[in-house]
Amino acid sequence: MREDPERIPVVVEESYEDIARQVAGCMGGLIRARHDAGEKTVLGLATGSTPIGIYRELIRMHREEGLDFSGVVTFNLDEYYPMSPKSIQSYHRFMWENLFEHVNIERRNVHIPRGDIPRDKIEPHCAEYERAIEDAGGIDFQILGIGQTGHIGFNEPGSSAASRTRLVVLDTITRRVAAGDFFGTENVPTEAITMGVGTIMESREIALLATGEHKAAIVKRAVEGEIHRSVAATYLQQHPNTTMYLDAAAAAELTRRKTPWLLGEIAWTRTLEIEAVVWLAQVTGKSMLKLDDIDYREHHLSGLLSRYEFSGELNGIVFNALGAKIRGRSKLPQGKRIIVFSPHPDDDVISAGGIIRKLHQNKNEIVVAYQTSGNIAVFDHEVRRYLDFVRRTAHDFGYGNEKLKPLLQLVEDFLARKEPGEVDSDAVLMLKRRIREVEALSAIQVLDLRPDQARFLNMPFYQTGLVKKDPIGPRDVEIISDLLEEIRPQIILVAGDLSDPHGTHRMCHDAVIRALERLKGEPPAIWYYRGAWQEWSVAEADILVPLSEEELRRKISAIFKHQSQKDRAPFPGVDEREFWQRIEERNKGTAHLVDQLGLPEYFAMEALVVRGGAAAV
Repeated sequence: MREDPERIPVVVEESYEDIARQVAGCMGGLIRARHDAGEKTVLGLATGSTPIGIYRELIRMHREEGLDFSGVVTFNLDEYYPMSPKSIQSYHRFMWENLFEHVNIERRNVHIPRGDIPRDKIEPHCAEYERAIEDAGGIDFQILGIGQTGHIGFNEPGSSAASRTRLVVLDTITRRVAAGDFFGTENVPTEAITMGVGTIMESREIALLATGEHKAAIVKRAVEGEIHRSVAATYLQQHPNTTMYLDAAAAAELTRRKTPWLLGEIAWTRTLEIEAVVWLAQVTGKSMLKLDDIDYREHHLSGLLSRYEFSGELNGIVFNALGAKIRGRSKLPQGKRIIVFSPHPDDDVISAGGIIRKLHQNKNEIVVAYQTSGNIAVFDHEVRRYLDFVRRTAHDFGYGNEKLKPLLQLVEDFLARKEPGEVDSDAVLMLKRRIREVEALSAIQVLDLRPDQARFLNMPFYQTGLVKKDPIGPRDVEIISDLLEEIRPQIILVAGDLSDPHGTHRMCHDAVIRALERLKGEPPAIWYYRGAWQEWSVAEADILVPLSEEELRRKISAIFKHQSQKDRAPFPGVDEREFWQRIEERNKGTAHLVDQLGLPEYFAMEALVVRGGAAAV
């Protein structure tokens, strides 16, 4: 048995809600114990999407269970610089909107680094922040997230273990990730004030949270890698009371999840057998049918091999299992009722354009349901382009009226005075919504679907005009439920891309699941597609859909119809390539791996995971 490579205690929960409840419960218990002892509780708090669930649970505990915050003192990790506390991107505003104004905390007990002070006052401000933490008796419980550079707070690569609260320059990757909040990387501040690693490490207890596949690689580095200043989170390996809380997606690269057989004996399942054999083939560079007994023994898979008479038997079983996943058009459903749920107006063609066209060719009744308008992901210059088109065609054909000219002028005046990150006017939001809709209609027609097969649900949770969305509410679920009741689908395609940088995919998924729980009768099979940010692995996929060169070209042509997202998407994430470039690489890469494993060679492939339902196959 090999030594456990995890150097930080890790708790893995299946859902983010479970993590939020567990961490909030720890914090609530600490607050109550300190209150009963007549002592204050000092909390270190973080911002961003990761801790919001914790704050919502703390608010619930305050309202329903009487959790008292009058004796709580808080210190936030960081703030952008320069940054007005009134800005929609300000962490001051974030904390008051998401926690402080909903509980009975005293304003004088709230501490957040100032982003609105003159540069020559920053150093004494940081020193005073350190003194305030010391005067409060130190931080009892610190919440942390982890950035894709491995930063904690804004302690970017190169930060020392002894660093204190200070002004730092933000890493390029950090600024790219934050681009969505600022409506463009160019609007993201280049600096921030952050607690130092040394300050964080003096906290008596630390909870580090991470969710989503996009955090999996850096989580593995932080938990299993060597301590190094290039990844500040690795310093936490030296902290005596740190726990990392992960959902299943963020834990996916940990040895215990990805290759548990390397740690000792395990309870083998067919899924684990497939994963192990695919892994072994990749490690050895052999096709599956060429793996021999020595390969298994030399790579800690003797326990698996002992379940079979010889390696050839196991190789054949896995080879056939993977081969059965490959579904050309003739092996896909025919004559079924299908809903394709698309969180944004382009996710359908980006991630499932190939299978949607094949299902259409098989005479299935398909409805593509666009769950949100996607309007915040449209640049202002796209609106100006359409305004110019409307003005010119109105002149050419004489269809202008007394309402058109003032409307155009109103929109142009707003765009001219709009500040970066400012919420759009209702008129601009509507125009951006319509731009996304006409692009979506054009895209599905490339796949041979009709415009009337599209439904634009415009779910209310998205209609904030901001990257930050409202929680999924009853009306959101009702809209999905009404569509399910109307269509009574036998299959639904749902985005499983839970790494979506601004969380819309995750929220749209949750709304569908909640609506399915209300559905009476036989539930549909759920086919999860991915691709915009990640792709299902060959081992975990249930369906592999081959695409010819012409079919991939048509899929890319459909993606091209989303002109407002082309060349430079407003929310690119870390990967700044266009979506069609990412998809081409991933679809071709999946087919290439299938070929390497010894299965038939295809030009490209889409991958899907299937859950439940009578029409699952």
